[in-house]
Amino acid sequence: MRHLLLLLAAVPLFAQSDETDAVGAVQKLFDGMAAHNAAMIRSVVLADAKLYAIRDTGATSSSSLDDFATRIAGIKGEILEKFTANPKVLIRANMAQVWGEYDFIRDGKFDHCGVDSVSLFKTETGWKVATIAYTSEVAGCKGH
Repeated sequence: MRHLLLLLAAVPLFAQSDETDAVGAVQKLFDGMAAHNAAMIRSVVLADAKLYAIRDTGATSSSSLDDFATRIAGIKGEILEKFTANPKVLIRANMAQVWGEYDFIRDGKFDHCGVDSVSLFKTETGWKVATIAYTSEVAGCKGH
């Protein structure tokens, strides 16, 4: 009985670790963006990962995350994407969803904000981004 209680007490720790690791994969993608490092971005995404955007005008776009990594690496100047608060994380088995509001800063100045909705799969090498769907807004951003 004592062993069962210890095992049950450890279950939330595994879930919390997965949440931390899933958010960590998204943060590594953000860090790769800031470093203009396509290899770092690619290290946390699936080979066929996709990116979807909707602008506040209603215009939508999509691309592969591989193309996105190449574009980010070629941007001149500083870029920073950051969550404005702790994102929400949902996990079921080997699938996670990280959802949070973000600010995008370019050359030290606010550029836009929105919501990132990131789907990840847990692989043998850790959490990998499968899709990112995000809004890109210039009005109504908190603090701007």
